[in-house]
Amino acid sequence: MEGLDTGTTAWLLISAALVMLMTPGLAFFYGGMSRAKSVLNMMLMSFASIAVVSVLWVLIGHTLTYGGGSGPLSPFIGGLDDAGLSGMIGEIDEEGGYPLLVDAGFQMMFAVITVALISGAIADRAKFGAWLLFVPVWSLLVYFPVAHWVWGGGLVQMLDIGGAEVIDFAGGTAVHINAGAAALALTFVLGRRKGFGSESMRPHNLPFVLLGAALLWFGWFGFNGGSAYAADASAALALVNTQVATAAATGAWMLVERLRYGKVTALGFASGAIAGLVAITPAAADVTPVGAIAVGLLSGGICAYAISWKYRFKYDDALDVVGIHMVGGIIGSLALGLLASELAGGNADGLLYGGNAYLLVVQLVAVVGVALYSFVVTFVIGKIIDLVMGFRIPVHVETNGLDGELHSETAYAFDELDDYELSSPTPPGEEVASR
Repeated sequence: MEGLDTGTTAWLLISAALVMLMTPGLAFFYGGMSRAKSVLNMMLMSFASIAVVSVLWVLIGHTLTYGGGSGPLSPFIGGLDDAGLSGMIGEIDEEGGYPLLVDAGFQMMFAVITVALISGAIADRAKFGAWLLFVPVWSLLVYFPVAHWVWGGGLVQMLDIGGAEVIDFAGGTAVHINAGAAALALTFVLGRRKGFGSESMRPHNLPFVLLGAALLWFGWFGFNGGSAYAADASAALALVNTQVATAAATGAWMLVERLRYGKVTALGFASGAIAGLVAITPAAADVTPVGAIAVGLLSGGICAYAISWKYRFKYDDALDVVGIHMVGGIIGSLALGLLASELAGGNADGLLYGGNAYLLVVQLVAVVGVALYSFVVTFVIGKIIDLVMGFRIPVHVETNGLDGELHSETAYAFDELDDYELSSPTPPGEEVASR
């Protein structure tokens, strides 16, 4: 294929696979944080997102996000020229040297995980059928337009305040603030879980949580590194910054835990890692490694406090999507106004590197605009679904557990284990020990 850069193509193929792995990783992360009676339901919400969004992306999602549009709607949404992706087969990006389809596949994975992130906020109380309806509707009305604004030449990319333009390298606004604001909206639509604030709702499987965090951390190198669209110095900087920001965030989170509660927890370490990954996403190729450490420290420390806001303000964000993804995305996006550095290969300097305040202002405008749009539209979508078919499960289903009631399955066969223990003879020589 004339003009094909095989190195860039290989890097994007690998990055797409890494980002795809993140959604199963998210399923483990969320599944471990859920209660044992609803873990399968929680994990299925992520896997269902893979299935639904993948098909929708090919049919219409990619073209609405990146398709060439014209007329008054072009700042808001892309055109329909590339619906179905058939016209992209065999086409090469002239500047990057990669097949257009590999770009479509890479960005598909972003769309998948963004909607899956939302599910953690409504754990233990959402109808699975309502979620299957919410996923495509939210993708069409919220994710595709917002991604178009940020990366497809739309409203956010068009912002120019004092010569400063918005920086979002890999999804601080389009992915994390977008998903976090949507998650907050759905907590108001569905209400609080039965027993919220009075009953213990601890994670049932912390090894799952750590496994999920590890898969997400690993996949994030494709998420951020692949967003350079080349195997070059920018990708290398994104990889290093992703690693050190995440490491710093875990340290900051554990320090906050130690000061507040006197102990460091595995859940805190995993949550701190995700907070750091989220915050460095928009800034991965626009800050120095020292700047990335600062971003990580800020996100780990602030998000460790932010997850407790739900008890103060009485919204039930079950798995801390708001406190980690929305707050972390805001921290990373606004930190660019202070820490962006042309030394890192970026297009502008933040205030701490001699830049002016306009970069911080334009970042703030983008953050507020995306958050408000996502919250309002998601709230309306959720309310309509609730009116049409009911979004929340009945109380008895919530009490008994979603796995058995909605899916006729359980993650753990406790009844079989009990039967085995009752029927198994005591091994010779253990009678005394058992007494």
